[in-house]
Amino acid sequence: MSWNLFKGGPKKQIVSKTVERDFEREYGKLQQLEDQTKKLQKDMKKSIEADLAMSKSAVRISSDLLGNPLCEPDADFLQMVTALDTAMKRMDAFNQEKVNQIQKTVMDPLKRFSSVFPSLNMAVKRREQALQEYKRLQSKVEKYEEKDKTGAIIAKLHQAREELRPVREDFEAKNRQLLDEMPKFYNSRIDFFKPSFQSLIRAQVAYYTEMSRVFGDLAQQVDEVHLTDAERERENESRLAELRSLSIVADD
Repeated sequence: MSWNLFKGGPKKQIVSKTVERDFEREYGKLQQLEDQTKKLQKDMKKSIEADLAMSKSAVRISSDLLGNPLCEPDADFLQMVTALDTAMKRMDAFNQEKVNQIQKTVMDPLKRFSSVFPSLNMAVKRREQALQEYKRLQSKVEKYEEKDKTGAIIAKLHQAREELRPVREDFEAKNRQLLDEMPKFYNSRIDFFKPSFQSLIRAQVAYYTEMSRVFGDLAQQVDEVHLTDAERERENESRLAELRSLSIVADD
């Protein structure tokens, strides 16, 4: 069959080792950037979900305490748990604001940035397809060039060269465009992400500044008797010893 005549690559080196090395280096950097961007998206999503779960859980706990019989007979204890519940709801509200800010200024830009990579990978795939077609037609031309120059062979050689010319130009255009634009895309990453992570830092600073106020207010409301951790632990052990002395909890 006729296609067996052109099986194998061309003898002529149609892409220099330098160009191929430059291409592989630049594309490798973008592949690494794509992997790291996906990982960052995944980690940021987990962080946001953990933040929300933490504040929602804290609100549930304080709400459960309010409904617990422990609070009913003791007005001071009820007041303390009410203050805790208010603080947890404030924390949850500020946390939601922080998450909304991060979603808008970090996660959404990350998503938009990641959406570019499929187009980039498709451009690289089209370049590879053009290269393979270029090699195939170059091999075809070389096979005819090696044959005796009969009239039929000369006509086929002319036709093969005509087929090769637009394919070669197409590959060279694709290759040139990628070599020009891949470094530009890679170098743009800092200008693209810098505002996002500045916003992330500002959101975290604003949140923890508010948390300092929230828990500072809470501490003033609930810590009327200032005890050290060691003193509080001794007090708890004393109370626990009193409970254990009751006959209904005594060991058999």
